[in-house]
Amino acid sequence: MAKQADQYFDVAPWTVTETGFDPEHGRVAESIFSVANEYSGVRGTFEEDYSGDTLQGSYFNGVYEYAPADPSIQYAGIQKRGHFMVNAVDWLALRLEIDGERLDLHTVAFSDFTRTLDLRTGLLTRSLVWTLGDGRQLALRFERFVSMVTASAVYQRVTLTPVNFSGEVTLTTTLNFDTRHGNSADSYWEDLRDFNDPMRFGLLAKTKGTRKRVFSVARLTLTGAAAATNEPVAAVRVVGRKLTLPLSEGEAVTLEKRVTNIVEKRPTVPNDELWATGRAASDAQPAFAAALAAQTAYWTDFWAHNDIEITGDDENQQGIRFCIFQMAQTYHGQDVTNNIGAKGLTGEAYGGLAFWDTETMCLPFYLFNDIQAAKNLVEFRYTTLEAAKRRAKMVNCEGASYPISTINGDESTSLWQHANTQLQPSTAVAYAIWHYVHLTDDTAFLNGHGSEMLVEIARFLYSRGDWNRKHEFSFYGVMGPDEFQVMVNHDAYTNYMGLKTFAYTLQVVAAMKAGAPDAYAALVAATGVTDAELAHWQDASDHMVFLGDNNGMIEQQQGFYDLPHVDVDQIPISDFPLYDHWSYDRLFRNDMIKQPDVLMFQFLYSTDFSLRSKRLNYEYYTPRTIHESSLSPSIHSIMAQELHKPDDAYKFFQFATRMDLDNYNRNTRDGLHTTSIAAAWLNIVYGFGGLRSDGPLLTLAPGLPAQWQRYAFRINYRGANIAVTVDRTQVTLTATAPVTLKVYDQVQTVTTTPLTLALPAQWQA
Repeated sequence: MAKQADQYFDVAPWTVTETGFDPEHGRVAESIFSVANEYSGVRGTFEEDYSGDTLQGSYFNGVYEYAPADPSIQYAGIQKRGHFMVNAVDWLALRLEIDGERLDLHTVAFSDFTRTLDLRTGLLTRSLVWTLGDGRQLALRFERFVSMVTASAVYQRVTLTPVNFSGEVTLTTTLNFDTRHGNSADSYWEDLRDFNDPMRFGLLAKTKGTRKRVFSVARLTLTGAAAATNEPVAAVRVVGRKLTLPLSEGEAVTLEKRVTNIVEKRPTVPNDELWATGRAASDAQPAFAAALAAQTAYWTDFWAHNDIEITGDDENQQGIRFCIFQMAQTYHGQDVTNNIGAKGLTGEAYGGLAFWDTETMCLPFYLFNDIQAAKNLVEFRYTTLEAAKRRAKMVNCEGASYPISTINGDESTSLWQHANTQLQPSTAVAYAIWHYVHLTDDTAFLNGHGSEMLVEIARFLYSRGDWNRKHEFSFYGVMGPDEFQVMVNHDAYTNYMGLKTFAYTLQVVAAMKAGAPDAYAALVAATGVTDAELAHWQDASDHMVFLGDNNGMIEQQQGFYDLPHVDVDQIPISDFPLYDHWSYDRLFRNDMIKQPDVLMFQFLYSTDFSLRSKRLNYEYYTPRTIHESSLSPSIHSIMAQELHKPDDAYKFFQFATRMDLDNYNRNTRDGLHTTSIAAAWLNIVYGFGGLRSDGPLLTLAPGLPAQWQRYAFRINYRGANIAVTVDRTQVTLTATAPVTLKVYDQVQTVTTTPLTLALPAQWQA
């Protein structure tokens, strides 16, 4: 594997710390130090002015703008206008000045810089000493967090302590909607209404195109000194206060800023109602200390149920906790209209759009940590079903074609080779429905929203596929998960997932006919599904092309074996990311694989394939895979662990869990890799823990990497919190309620009484 770590942050079990500031790592640190709560998120940018390389970013889930329509697109079926998550209010904005000198770490002298994200509280802290031109020094401490308890609440606290002088400092604090998205020349916001009192101010703004509104209200509290002057600040899309603060040598002055951000996505809510809601929420918002105590209690409870402990590997202990923390920050089911963007709420790459990775890679984390959040994640696709049906018509098909990338349910990708040829978003939704129901037996959901989505997806797949002269059904002109192969026929992933979608839909409809006639009648009324359609889908399922041989080897697509070979280990590090350095068409002319295709569906439907088949395909496709996708290393690690390849399993695991912390892909500066973060959790639980969730019973086959002395994880399953501890000789399991599992192929009932099993020799590294 050609990629290498760029380790910059201090290694510690519960914190991520930057000791000293390196501007070359500035934007990487901004991504790493992002804090969020699904509702909103903010990058780890400096609060004060900074004239160096930076990406100030404050985002709200589901608040987006339209990209300009591309008039050059003339062909039918290609999306002409996309959308993107828009940079919103900078609620942290402040300016510090002393006698005409302004704090700007790009230009001033400073020392003792430390920045720490505490994973136990969600508190981001930064401290430094600013040395002015005449030698005076001001110690500064900045703190912020985004509440996991109250979605709309965010907090900032700034402490100033003069080291060797007394005097005055001017502190300007604002709510700034005059933000810029990426390289845009203008702001996407317009202000509607504001107020500006001495210790409280607010501004209601809306996006210019989509008319999404945010009402931001700030309350200030000063301790240690009273402001000598307190003047209003008013500008276009900006409101705030300019405070002159007296400082006494050695004595701290603290400014607390608590902000309420109310998002309104619906156009029907009057401004007056939104205004009243925001003012009332601000009135009820607790002070910094009380809110931080509640925040700490939230995370304490979260970690008690969801922590993963590793003994003997400090780097990956930090790595996996960072990943779990970011998953909880990114999404916890707060709103069914929210989804998980490829960068979460940490940056603007991929436009804040959600991809098919949500259902295949992110959903399992929630299935085993927060089942209601998992359900809401699946329900999001139902809220966008009508948009998926419009998209199917746009590409001359029937049913529902889910987009390759979206925030609002509409396709946002104009690259036809992705948007028009990748069918995996639709099959991923079907897989998610199956996976959720398989683990929960939620037949009410399945017989309602679930079955309706399944029928429309199956309808789309049948209309998108075709029959050849041998009466074989297949998908032509597609792109599978390996996005380095375009317009291929008989893609193994696409065909297999299509087959499974047809089979599951038929099974569900048959069960509804037999056992839930009222639900079936409602399904027919909603979708118009007919017996003739069902027969067509059965025929397609029975005659699906699948390029597998009798030994278990599967050709990724028609003609893949004949492609020219590229030795991926000989590609220079300076060529990464390849999309930035290789001509686009060069990617499609060889057998280099971006991310797993065959191995991907062998992971998703693990029990369908023999160990021999997995081994053959792993050994053939792994040397051809460049892992340009963040989901790729973890799938390889999980497969390697199952195949008793411990060195491979550990190598790929480390790549995944520290993808962002060590900037493996050299693009962490653009935002975190949410898929890799989710996949790192999969790596522990599905990889080393041997969890498989596609069979009739939940199964575990824990192994222990040679680098570790011990590890432990927890999963929630059907009302039980199951704890698994693995050391060099044994595996111990407990559950808060009785649960039946298969462990090392033996059926076991796990209870509150510890069940201890010897660690089999084949699972000892």
